[in-house]
Amino acid sequence: MDFTAITGFKDILPSEVEPWQRLEAVARDIFRVFGFLEIKLPAMERTELFSRSIGQETDIVSKEMYTLHDSKGRGMTLRPEATASVVRAYIQNRLYQESPVQKLFVMGSMFRHERPQKGRFRQFHQIDAEIFGDPGPRSDADLIVMLLFLFESLGLSGLTLHLNSLGCPACRGGFREALTAFLETRSEGLCSDCARRARTNPLRVFDCKVPTCQEIVTEAPSVLDSICDACRVHFEGLKALLGDAGIGFEVNPRLVRGLDYYTRTAFEVQTERLGAQNAVAGGGRYDGLVRQLGGPDQPAIGFAIGVERLISLMNEVQEPQTPSPALYVAALGEEARKRAFTWVTALRKSGYWVEMDYAGRSLKAQMKRADRLGARLVLMVGENELSSGKGLLRDMAEKTQEDVPLEEVIAHMEQRLEKEASPGEGKRS
Repeated sequence: MDFTAITGFKDILPSEVEPWQRLEAVARDIFRVFGFLEIKLPAMERTELFSRSIGQETDIVSKEMYTLHDSKGRGMTLRPEATASVVRAYIQNRLYQESPVQKLFVMGSMFRHERPQKGRFRQFHQIDAEIFGDPGPRSDADLIVMLLFLFESLGLSGLTLHLNSLGCPACRGGFREALTAFLETRSEGLCSDCARRARTNPLRVFDCKVPTCQEIVTEAPSVLDSICDACRVHFEGLKALLGDAGIGFEVNPRLVRGLDYYTRTAFEVQTERLGAQNAVAGGGRYDGLVRQLGGPDQPAIGFAIGVERLISLMNEVQEPQTPSPALYVAALGEEARKRAFTWVTALRKSGYWVEMDYAGRSLKAQMKRADRLGARLVLMVGENELSSGKGLLRDMAEKTQEDVPLEEVIAHMEQRLEKEASPGEGKRS
């Protein structure tokens, strides 16, 4: 039997991993500047956490979760999204007692049983950022500014920020009634999923990609016509702050988020280069979720970035680089290999990627391997070099060679490698 990866689960090979590492490094640097701290979460939670927070009638809970039961019959689910888990950790560990405002971020795998397609897998990855404790539009703007700065720092362009307000529980009920009444008059034109959503979760009809449903919702009532004065003031405040920051946006009254916990601000960053699944990142405010899950009445807002989709955009901008060692030591003879091993170990401890041969192969074979690995420099040492006290250092790119004193080989090579280090090569930070 040949074993292959499960459909919708993908290997990320060494030749593909460089943009992932770059994205995570840039994100961590930017999040730190904005005051966000990383939190690591378990991949599995109690099923009720997601059914209560995301919503029993959502597609995620009703059709897409990976759930199993333990020996006592308790449901446990691989996390389909991160926000509910962050809120659970925030409550359980009483993080609200440490600081009035908490800024947290998460990087990791999520799991949903849905049809795999471009940029969407059953095991996928997200970067999430959340702010707890501030009810005003300034934290909304702060989060959006950070998100767009991340994309800018990655060299991405052609992205559009879409903005909407979903109102609050006090005003959204009237909109749901108006929307439900409208959809009843158009029920024959809805797809089977939207016919069900129209009764259980009507806002989700705006998310549908079926052309007939998209055409119907262009005539639907606008949520912005129903929001209360407090929600309108919040939305206008956010727009003003984004304008002050020089950030362009489109107000999109058809934009909704597919999870039940969202209130007021909803936003997405979209691109035309990913087909129907055009959202690279999205988020919004969820002021009632902390209280709903048993915590204090703390407001919150967050976003999630689809890493696979973002990586595909990054690869359009810059060809992924294959990592390569800074130095390959080609040693001939037992004594040379012993000496080489001590040099390689010392240079690795100094932070340089250095390789050597393990099998005692010929110089020709070692040079071929150094070339395949992409090593910029090769240090050749055999009996003659040990006798003369000078190794031979070859620059594989320039096709030049020079002598290196073996008594000072580590200091000499550290100086040379520091000079030669470049992206994809050399010293590891």
